[in-house]
Amino acid sequence: MTKHNNVVPNGHFKKHYVKTWFNQPARKTRRRIARQKKAVKIFPRPTAGPLRSLVHGQTLKYNMKVRAGRGFSLEELKAAGIPKKLAPTIGISVDHRRKNRSLESLQANVQRLKTYKAKLVVFPRHARKAKAGDSTPEELATATQVQGQYMPVVLEKATVELVKITDEIKSIKAYNKLRVERTNERHVGVRQKRAAEAEKEDKK
Repeated sequence: MTKHNNVVPNGHFKKHYVKTWFNQPARKTRRRIARQKKAVKIFPRPTAGPLRSLVHGQTLKYNMKVRAGRGFSLEELKAAGIPKKLAPTIGISVDHRRKNRSLESLQANVQRLKTYKAKLVVFPRHARKAKAGDSTPEELATATQVQGQYMPVVLEKATVELVKITDEIKSIKAYNKLRVERTNERHVGVRQKRAAEAEKEDKK
């Protein structure tokens, strides 16, 4: 029995937007076990999945960033000497929609494919019947499953060239030069017009 002249309790505790996260530790365990089961199931393939191409991000903001793409273009596979039907069977993702618009990215991805092909160990479909292209028994015996990322995207850091400051560099007045160039740019039309008029008068 409540005493005194208090507020009648009417607490609202069934808030739909309050979400608990007590299952987080159990989920962590469940995900780890699922990863381990998947690794056993796909053995001897790498756990990270098929090899991805290197692509540049879209738009002016992100186009300097190199990231992993959907797959290799048909042109890249052809240049590396890998048939497009064979590529998915040996752990190479293919993106038939992608077009190569720069020679640098084409060469980088072709080199990536060639490096992968050199490291590749191909297991025969049937243990007793080895086909052309399959690895030797010695290579098969030493083969291990690659855990985590393999051939990850590595961003190259730009090298900084250090220069000794000389008296000649000190004598350059950069601000003044910029002011002069801005003035020249602003007056280019007027000066051309004057030069054309002066040329006409000279001809007369």
